[in-house]
Amino acid sequence: MIETLKVQGMSCGHCANSVETGVGELEGISSVTVDLKKGEVAVDYDTAKTSLNEIQKAIEEQGYDVV
Repeated sequence: MIETLKVQGMSCGHCANSVETGVGELEGISSVTVDLKKGEVAVDYDTAKTSLNEIQKAIEEQGYDVV
């Protein structure tokens, strides 16, 4: 399943890398794509192995807000 989340606070390549790494460490993640200009994170994941809630938590643990 692919979900696109609106994320506030990302402004640079380091921000994108932090989010991609944090979410990418979750089980069942196929891909994570950050669009800094749009403030979006697209995540392709297996719903049997992780949840949207876990993905949001991983983003927030990196210091960004999911809106």
